[in-house]
Amino acid sequence: MVSVLYAVVGYFFLLLTLRVLKRRAGSGISMLDFVLIFLVGGVIILGTMAQDRSMTNATCVVITVGFLHRSVAWAKSKSPRIGALVDGVPLVLLDKGKARREVMDHMRITDLDIEIAARAAQVTNTAQVEYAVLERNGSISILPK
Repeated sequence: MVSVLYAVVGYFFLLLTLRVLKRRAGSGISMLDFVLIFLVGGVIILGTMAQDRSMTNATCVVITVGFLHRSVAWAKSKSPRIGALVDGVPLVLLDKGKARREVMDHMRITDLDIEIAARAAQVTNTAQVEYAVLERNGSISILPK
């Protein structure tokens, strides 16, 4: 039973870790982020399983984590507030062609990140961009003028 409680705490800890690390320009999580997530996950697994490494205990932990994951996904679909809490909200990086530096600095987005997204959207120059939006999944959407 303690393992199930540890699994719940570990799940929400990893969810928090992903929430902090996940938003990157280009929606990519770096290899360092993957290593960190797997390392923390491995440590949580060791703490969750404790001394009881039986198949029954492992099955209970896996079912608990799966249930939590489905529950959070269901809650996100029913409540925009929970979705915003778990995934964040879209952030405007360029507003009417002007950079919002405070948002860009806070999210560690550079002008180069916006230029790369603009090129991917077939816009050759950032002067042609009306809005650039950092989406919830970390991608940058470009709306040309």
